[in-house]
Amino acid sequence: MMRYLALVLCLMIPLGAAAQDTSGQPTGTIAVQDSASDDRAIAKRIRDILAELDGYANVTATVSAGIVTLTGTTVDAQKAKQLTDLVGRIEGVVAIENEVTETTDVTERLDPVLDRFKARAAQIVAFLPLAAIALAVFVSIVLLGFFIARRRQPWDRIAPNAFIADIYRQIIRLFFVVAALVLALDIVGATALLSGILGAAGIAGLAIGFAVRDTVENFIASIMLSVRQPFRPNDTVEIDGDTGNVIRLTSRATILLSFDGNHIRIPNSTVFKSRIVNYTRNAERRFTFELGMAPDTDFAAARTLGLETLVSLPFVLDTPEPSVWIETIGNSTISLQFAAWVNQTDTSINLARGEAIRLVIAAFDRAGFAMPEPTYRLIDHVSGAPSKPKAPQTSPPSTTPQDVDANAEKALEQIVDQERAGTESDLLTEDAAKE
Repeated sequence: MMRYLALVLCLMIPLGAAAQDTSGQPTGTIAVQDSASDDRAIAKRIRDILAELDGYANVTATVSAGIVTLTGTTVDAQKAKQLTDLVGRIEGVVAIENEVTETTDVTERLDPVLDRFKARAAQIVAFLPLAAIALAVFVSIVLLGFFIARRRQPWDRIAPNAFIADIYRQIIRLFFVVAALVLALDIVGATALLSGILGAAGIAGLAIGFAVRDTVENFIASIMLSVRQPFRPNDTVEIDGDTGNVIRLTSRATILLSFDGNHIRIPNSTVFKSRIVNYTRNAERRFTFELGMAPDTDFAAARTLGLETLVSLPFVLDTPEPSVWIETIGNSTISLQFAAWVNQTDTSINLARGEAIRLVIAAFDRAGFAMPEPTYRLIDHVSGAPSKPKAPQTSPPSTTPQDVDANAEKALEQIVDQERAGTESDLLTEDAAKE
């Protein structure tokens, strides 16, 4: 019985020892081929690891009772710190004394730099053929885009004017440049760089847009005015209080020639937002004037006489018809308003208005209609009696209408035509859409 018990004990002892050895392995450690408690095996394992890594040629390791002492120098302080984590993963290491320092030897520090430089130079030389192909593809696509954009057709045909056609060309050039850049970066395997470039370009564009907001607004207004042109060359317009004949519309401003012969340059952003009065769009134009009459005047007869006078004028149009009406009632006068239409292509609106006033006043004088004027009383300081003014000697006014041709307006148009014959670009076209 005792012999059987001893045999069972002998069989159990090796099995338990084997189980104890396998369960002692810590998770995530580097196993040592020899015994984990053998200092020489640990030192050999550390030396083998350091020999496979760069930057640890001057590092030595000694092991005593599981305590590892590291001495020597490295070219990088970060590498010295990494040794602690590296050695700590070896099984059987109890503690680590890291005495490795950063070397100050010039030769040791420059050798890795030179090695890295040589390696990168070799990489660049090997990369040159691929970079040359990418550059050739980029240049070819860009040149193709510029060639397509340079052609007058179809851009001049599909664009409403030369300004919009030039914008189409710029968009085509930009599209081909971006496409060439994407393809070239894809060839060299640097497409990830494109997102950074586009992001930086977007941020820069946003910053520039805020900085030149007025310029961008003026540019957009130029596009809108060139597409829907509210006036034509030589049109008489009023813009933001300035009146004159339109010389040209540029990509920055609208240029007018005032009736005094001065150039008026108005930014297109102001033109686009302002109230525009175009006096030339319709050939028929109305002029008005007002005459004050005495309160005891027969206003029905005065109105009839004034209307007959306007109708008899050769430069006044039959359609629309002239009209006369009572406008206002003052302290000592009642005003009549007169209105008539002329063809401003052949008739000067200012001369016609002045001639109509003269002839209506002459007709009222012949009919005896009084137009009261301010009365002044003069005192003779010698006698103290009021002086009697002498009656003015006047001749009967002429009733023959004078010349009211638009000679001055036509001369102004000739000046505008001479101005437009210059080299400055113009966005106004006769076939553009009218608002």
